[in-house]
Amino acid sequence: MKIGIIQQHNTADIENNRLRIAGKIRNLAAGGAELIVNQELHDSLYFCQTESVDECSLARPIPSEVTDFYAALAVECSVVIVASLFEKRAPGLYHNTAVVFERDGSIAGRYRKMHIPDDPAYYEKFYFTPGDLGFEPIDTSVGRLGVLVCWDQWYPEAARLMALRGAEVLIYPTAIGWADGDTPDEQARQREAWITIQRAHAVANGLPVVSVNRVGHEPDPSGATAGIQFWGSSFVAGPQGEFLFNAPADAEIERIVEVDMNRSEQVRRWWPFLRDRRIDAYSGLVKRYLD
Repeated sequence: MKIGIIQQHNTADIENNRLRIAGKIRNLAAGGAELIVNQELHDSLYFCQTESVDECSLARPIPSEVTDFYAALAVECSVVIVASLFEKRAPGLYHNTAVVFERDGSIAGRYRKMHIPDDPAYYEKFYFTPGDLGFEPIDTSVGRLGVLVCWDQWYPEAARLMALRGAEVLIYPTAIGWADGDTPDEQARQREAWITIQRAHAVANGLPVVSVNRVGHEPDPSGATAGIQFWGSSFVAGPQGEFLFNAPADAEIERIVEVDMNRSEQVRRWWPFLRDRRIDAYSGLVKRYLD
């Protein structure tokens, strides 16, 4: 399968961000992409650096004019699109939601982000209600997609449940970066940890992984911090964790990566981790802590 990824530096101009994404989707489709994956909350700046109720005005219902925009692109380009949107479910009730558009413009499915961080400059619990749709893959014309979102990528349980439900690829729209005060050594450790955990999901589950991050500096509107330097570094890994593509840490990129979707079967035959799971001994995993 030919997978297109879009790593973009966003500005406060939502319309311009969206138009630039549309241009990149068209370019990737013209190059033969069948599935196109965007970064997390790709239409706007990463507004979770501060807590402000005014930012909730960015949220839109599903469906809405925003989903109509991406649905039309899916039809025009005859591609499957993974979008990441700020969903208004009801007044005062919002989710961080991935929406998958089929080639015919229909919504193939959605995933509401399950793990919600609350860290300095990542105040997502202020905005997003935890997802309630579970870890359910989304069936499309290009395969069964295990779509998760950003903070979910640190949780092996989420990847495993997607795999156990038949996902054929794990997909992570992401927004993650460095605080300006981090030392170069600390920055390197953080980025490598982020890459390593997702490559491990590929290995443990025998599945390809697609991780798409935003890039560039975004200021903190409150001035409390110096903002976030999003570290890009989007990548595609095969079912043994092997790199199929690495994006730069400091530049926008649009790229088509070809993934052999039949390779997972062979890798799982060599490394039958699913066969050897001791499901009778894992009851402790559903507890917060074993004390």
